[in-house]
Amino acid sequence: MGMYEIGQTNARVSLQAYTDIGGERMRKHSPLFYQWKGRILHSGIHIFSHIRLLVRWVFYSVLMGCVMGLIGVAFVYAIQYATAWRKSFPWLLALLPVGGLLIVWLYRITKDQNDRGTNMVLASIRSEARLPVQMAPLIFISTVVTHLCGGSAGREGAALQLGGSIGSMFGRLFRMQERDKHVMILCGMSAAFSAIFRTPIAAPVFAMEVVCVGAMHYPALVPCTIASLTASWLAGKLGIPLAKFSVQEIPPLQIVPSLKILLLGVLCAGVSVLFCILLHQTEKQLHSRIQNPYLRILAASGMIWILFLLVRNQDYLGIGTDVIGRAIAGDAVWYAFLMKILFTAVTLGGGFKGGEIVPSFFIGAVFGCCFGQIAGISPSFCASVGMVALFCGVTNCPLASLMIGIELFGTGGAPYYFMAIAISYLLSGYYGLYGEQSFLYSKFTGAVVNHKTRK
Repeated sequence: MGMYEIGQTNARVSLQAYTDIGGERMRKHSPLFYQWKGRILHSGIHIFSHIRLLVRWVFYSVLMGCVMGLIGVAFVYAIQYATAWRKSFPWLLALLPVGGLLIVWLYRITKDQNDRGTNMVLASIRSEARLPVQMAPLIFISTVVTHLCGGSAGREGAALQLGGSIGSMFGRLFRMQERDKHVMILCGMSAAFSAIFRTPIAAPVFAMEVVCVGAMHYPALVPCTIASLTASWLAGKLGIPLAKFSVQEIPPLQIVPSLKILLLGVLCAGVSVLFCILLHQTEKQLHSRIQNPYLRILAASGMIWILFLLVRNQDYLGIGTDVIGRAIAGDAVWYAFLMKILFTAVTLGGGFKGGEIVPSFFIGAVFGCCFGQIAGISPSFCASVGMVALFCGVTNCPLASLMIGIELFGTGGAPYYFMAIAISYLLSGYYGLYGEQSFLYSKFTGAVVNHKTRK
């Protein structure tokens, strides 16, 4: 054998040995390599899919925010004009029965006479129930008519129904899956609430919190936040100011003021239960005793006339923002919160349309102001505490209540707001404005209860 052949043989042996060694190394290290390669690839796919999902929801949310921002602004201006006309022409109160008959007729001809309002919106989020498209124009027109003729109601019922109806329509338009339709309904609710009340932080929290107490719908957090901020921004551009109040004499965080505020929270819980019971029972009694909706709304109109003749002023008609402002300024009469409860219960129980939340602000502000006058603590500050505490008592939404308090009044009184909210939430039990609201956990033991609001 020549040297060349020997060299070739040695080379082949060396190459084979190197290959064996490399193969052994690959066999030792390839599992880790392929494991990390798989993880990176898997993570990349997930990140890409999440980005695509985010972009899609940003598009839907911005679109929803723009649409609801425009509708919300139109609704706010319509309510403002209706309120201004009623104050300028008090004789419009005489048209309350006519307005009531118009509302009943509108719901009749659209075959929506069994309208459940906000409860229908809340129920649709937990089921495949379809929200009718006509809900939006019906609640818009009927709420404006209610305020024009002197009914005592708020705006948020219309906000939630407007947003829910438009959100449901968007879900069907874009052929979304059922769970995504629910997110769109929450987006619509957030955007409408934000545009009308100009509370862009509280709006998405409230929409996610109000459906089921104890189980926030967190998958809707990003879409609801984007929709809320977009609607609020657009409303601001179109002349709707941020909701802000100036609170006087916020006490330092000390034992004595804290005890007084805790007592106010306890009392607000009681008033919130009273408001919810009278609201639901008035509706129940009127429906059971007067089954014809036309006669029922005429009877409610007559009762509102009687109440108006007793007080002889317009403080309890419409929204009542003037009274809220006076209460936060430290000026309120003790019986005002009781009169607002009666006016609102008769208005909504009889068939007029609107919301219950702004009346709850009215009731809480007046009650808190009167408490401050008696307890020797700033009536202005107590009015702000009463507002958020009573709102929590009737909606069972402590986080949204705190956010509303901060957005409306600033952070100076936040510790006191949280105290009163927590106490009101606990002691108000399972009462609430919305019969379709459900409670996942017990307020007292933490046990799973999963039952509806008491009426």
